[in-house]
Amino acid sequence: MRKTMFSLAIVTAALLAGVAHAQDKKTIGVSIPAADHGWTSGVVFHAERVAKLLMAEHPDLTVIVKTSPDAASQANAVQDLATQGIDALVILPSDPDPLVNAIKEVKDKGTFVALVDRAPSTNDDSVRDIYIAGNNPALGEVAGKYIKDTTPDAQVVVIRGLPIPIDQQRQDGFDKGIAGSNVKVLDRQFGNWNRDDAFKVMQDYLTKYPKIDVVWCQDDDMAVGVLQAIEQAKRTDIQYVVAGAGSKDMVKKVMDGDKLIPVDVLYPPAMVGTAMELTAASLYDQVPVRGTYILDATLVTKDNAKDFYFPDSPF
Repeated sequence: MRKTMFSLAIVTAALLAGVAHAQDKKTIGVSIPAADHGWTSGVVFHAERVAKLLMAEHPDLTVIVKTSPDAASQANAVQDLATQGIDALVILPSDPDPLVNAIKEVKDKGTFVALVDRAPSTNDDSVRDIYIAGNNPALGEVAGKYIKDTTPDAQVVVIRGLPIPIDQQRQDGFDKGIAGSNVKVLDRQFGNWNRDDAFKVMQDYLTKYPKIDVVWCQDDDMAVGVLQAIEQAKRTDIQYVVAGAGSKDMVKKVMDGDKLIPVDVLYPPAMVGTAMELTAASLYDQVPVRGTYILDATLVTKDNAKDFYFPDSPF
């Protein structure tokens, strides 16, 4: 009888340990846009990179990364993650407003939610625990200040992104950055954050304006098109181009001392990794992370470019 009771006690203890271990397991769901252009391909790269790092650090953690081509698909992906019993959701919405209800459903279950880059137009803080984003006004202001300090009498052409609030924030920041100088903006046109569209806009500028000192475009993808147009036109009057995001190609040009790309302004796709790290800290360390985190729009120069260079990234 004693042997039987002892054996039962061992089995019970093992079962209880197994249950406790199962309860200790945690899952983070990560929902992000598909890699439809350079910046989002960088988001996918860093999400998958940090997922591996976090799972290596926490053997009982599972990180599920799902990519979606549009808001409707992403809403379905979020619902699918929710059915898997996630402890936290990290989401960079393709378009935040259509996804509010899907995110709220997850949040209402008591799930920790980290919202990245794009907030709903209503600024509804109830849908998230933390918000991590780049600094859009500063992206424009840092570029403007660099141009003002480097070429205070420059004639500048601007290639905007899309006609949405983020673009206007960057434009307002740029105008603030060049304020008080003799910098003259010759023209502003939308390049839709697309290298082919930016190529066409730059061709138009090169035809219209016999002298251009500086080009400011908001995005490194667009800068690729700008540089192609300048090279094809064999224009030597353009002193340099300032873009933004921190793509590996532009950062490498800065590292190598490329005269046309002396600097870049950071709007890091790696911010999704920051959100994932903070989420893990909340789950495992119970440290107070709730709130808003706005990352610096760092000026990438030859001196610091190595800190922002990810040669294995597609962007």
